[in-house]
Amino acid sequence: MNTTLHFQDADAFYEQLLDAHAGLSRDDSELLNARLILLLANQIGDAGVLKACVAAARDMPVTPA
Repeated sequence: MNTTLHFQDADAFYEQLLDAHAGLSRDDSELLNARLILLLANQIGDAGVLKACVAAARDMPVTPA
């Protein structure tokens, strides 16, 4: 699992993500996230890497709002 910054343009991707969620209901926004996760997981394809990513995401500390 690659944990070093690997984005070509992280800010542009973040803006695209925000734009994709604009105007969506909470349910539709969650559905968009689920679809995006599945599409990205398909691009990765490696079950071991995906398992490590899920574990890493779950173990990340929660920051207070």
